[in-house]
Amino acid sequence: MKSQTLLLLATCGAACLSTLAIAGVSAEEAERLGKDLTPVGAIHAGNEDGSIPEWTGKANFPQETIDMTRDELERLRSQEPDELVAQFRGSMDEDLQKPIFTITRENLDEHADLVTEGHKAMFAAYPTFKIPVYPTVRTAFFPDKIYAETKLNATRASLEGTDNVKDAVLGFPFPIPQSGAEVIWNHKLKFRGSAAKRYNNQAIVQPNGSYVITKIIEDVKFKYANLEQQDERSSKIIAFYLSTTIAPPRVAGQLTLVHETADQASGGRAAWLFSPGLGRVNRAPDVGYDNPAVGTDNEQYNDQIDMFNGALDRFTWKLVGRKEMYIPYNSYEINSPLVTYKDILTPNHANPAYTRFEKHRVWVVEANLKPGTRHNFAKRVFYIDEDSWSVAVIDNYDGRGELWKVQEGHLLTAPFVPTTTGIPEFIYDLQSKRYFATTLANEDEVTDFDITYEDRHFEPANLNRLARRR
Repeated sequence: MKSQTLLLLATCGAACLSTLAIAGVSAEEAERLGKDLTPVGAIHAGNEDGSIPEWTGKANFPQETIDMTRDELERLRSQEPDELVAQFRGSMDEDLQKPIFTITRENLDEHADLVTEGHKAMFAAYPTFKIPVYPTVRTAFFPDKIYAETKLNATRASLEGTDNVKDAVLGFPFPIPQSGAEVIWNHKLKFRGSAAKRYNNQAIVQPNGSYVITKIIEDVKFKYANLEQQDERSSKIIAFYLSTTIAPPRVAGQLTLVHETADQASGGRAAWLFSPGLGRVNRAPDVGYDNPAVGTDNEQYNDQIDMFNGALDRFTWKLVGRKEMYIPYNSYEINSPLVTYKDILTPNHANPAYTRFEKHRVWVVEANLKPGTRHNFAKRVFYIDEDSWSVAVIDNYDGRGELWKVQEGHLLTAPFVPTTTGIPEFIYDLQSKRYFATTLANEDEVTDFDITYEDRHFEPANLNRLARRR
């Protein structure tokens, strides 16, 4: 495959780089999936010194937890919160629930090779920042149907340029990636369940620790990687998203509708807004790239939602390779209903007493802004968990080449979906000294992954009716 690619480039020149669709890997390479590679492409074995164990995935959770319904989750949350946390932890014994050591500013040099540049900057900026390191448990797993289609995608899917995924169906499109852009598309198209109603609380935390909670209810239907419904729209629309702002009062009642599209010409999405003050639905003209997300006071850009979900076309995407790093993982404690937002949202950074970092192999991808294009970030370095294709950390640099914003997705596996995702997410602004927290759910209802939606629920014409009803 690589020799054919080189021949094509020699024939048509460098211009081909922007349009060439590289075919999938060979059938022989694809046969590694489910053998020395996990079904989604991670290295199945542990590392040489045993600090990263072999992948165990589903085996970490009892069947009763995998089969748990949303009603049972809600009952445990309200009546037996300790049991709920224990269910999430699965088979972790006491030894796995205790930190091995904690990285501080004083001992950072001993662990520098396994710490991201963004986290090094956090240590430099805040003496109270810490990274508690726990034993590694590789809990990520997905449905068997996702595994089967991922193996087929390995040989049939291709990426034209940076944004046109072709012939991928249901599963991860590029389990054995050949480029940085392919790794990012694995994150964007990963299985998250077929639909969800999520109760998302978020806050901008000031340097003194003060904050106001914004409460949002989010309805989501995934068109790609939807086990319940695959149709011709699945290749054109990635997901439907509808949010209703509940609080604070000054923004309550605002509705935001987004169609996340495979057509990246508009930044990868089309959006509509209903404002109670105006009393009408308006098309949102700027919803991609570095346009500020609604209600985030410029601390989160639209393409930073879900760590990264935007168009790739303004950046080059270098696949640096796999590396062992400390990343947030198995973050059940910080999501416990026994922990309040006041506990978590401390000045300058989230409270290290509730964070959990583990050593995992990650894919490192470096994105650099192309000449002649614009974005407030000139460079981004992504650290993507090999077991789940979830982005765990991003270092974002400004136009001067200085670290500006550090993103963390505190990964956990939800065995009843099953998927692995970042909850909560933080964006640390090293210049303003503020940070943005999102997908907090400790003090709200459990996400409903059993819900179903018709496509018409997400039509722009439905917004006025929803506004009147709510």
